[in-house]
Amino acid sequence: MDDDEYAKLIRRMNPPRVVIDNNASDDATVIQVDSVNKHGTLLEVVQVLTDMNLVIKKAYISSDGGWFMDVFKVIDQDGNKIRDTQVLDYIQKRIESNAGWFIPPLRSSVGVMPTDEYTSIELAGTDRPGLLSEVSAVLTDLHCNVVNAEIWTHNTRAAAVIHVTDNSTHSAITDPIRLSTIKELLCNVVRTNSGSRAAKTVFSCSDTHRERRLHQIMFDDRDYEGVKRARTSASRPSVTLMNIEKDYTVVTMRSKDRPKLVFDVVCTLTDMQYVVFHGMVSTEPVEAYQEFYIRHVDGLPINSEAEQERVIQCLEAAIERRASEIVHMKHTFRV
Repeated sequence: MDDDEYAKLIRRMNPPRVVIDNNASDDATVIQVDSVNKHGTLLEVVQVLTDMNLVIKKAYISSDGGWFMDVFKVIDQDGNKIRDTQVLDYIQKRIESNAGWFIPPLRSSVGVMPTDEYTSIELAGTDRPGLLSEVSAVLTDLHCNVVNAEIWTHNTRAAAVIHVTDNSTHSAITDPIRLSTIKELLCNVVRTNSGSRAAKTVFSCSDTHRERRLHQIMFDDRDYEGVKRARTSASRPSVTLMNIEKDYTVVTMRSKDRPKLVFDVVCTLTDMQYVVFHGMVSTEPVEAYQEFYIRHVDGLPINSEAEQERVIQCLEAAIERRASEIVHMKHTFRV
């Protein structure tokens, strides 16, 4: 049995344990998660809470020694505890499934749907006025029904994940000739004014969470490069890194609070191959504070100034991409 199979066996023998308590805090529902740790466990849990539109007010994270023990204090969008027993049961089942088994959605959320129901299109290119309407017009002309779509823009770059079906069959589009035509015409749209950076159109079979995929597309497109604004600007997040001897790199972030902030940060750290060993989150109306003790998956902290600067830039970008209260950066449409 190799190491990977052994790790899977240990996780099956020790499934996640979730305890939800509405009495432990006066103003929030407390969710405690204990499980065998693996890379991405924290993101899986935060993703479940985010998909349920819960607000993480505070979080305490510890995953040293191969065991994951986290506590989250959450409220709903109206600032209240989670009282609906159906919602509480669903949260528990989703987390305890360890994201490995399919749990039918409780209600419409941001997550992914089975990919055989639609064709997933990913776009990346230069942002410009009218891009969304031109993409929509091309799909309409090609008899595609847009099931859902999300477009993010940041630092002159744009990324989109669009789910479409055939207008007549209401199912995924599979004809290779038709797919080639769709790809060619969409490439022409996103290629306009792309300058030296290539525009991309891809048909994806990935079942990756849609908003995580948007972060990945923009990261691959290097939207974090070339930001000229002063880092001390009050409108920008503050991200600092500090090494503690040879053990951890401590990442500290201060920014304006907003929905899904913790998800965006944890998603970026995970996809950059960093592991969070300890951390705490505290969000208030004026400011959100996040502190994470991290190492690379190879077990080492960040040792070079160049990598420190890259991590700072990527975390700033992750915080800013969704910050529509600063610049209108995200569009969602359904047809």
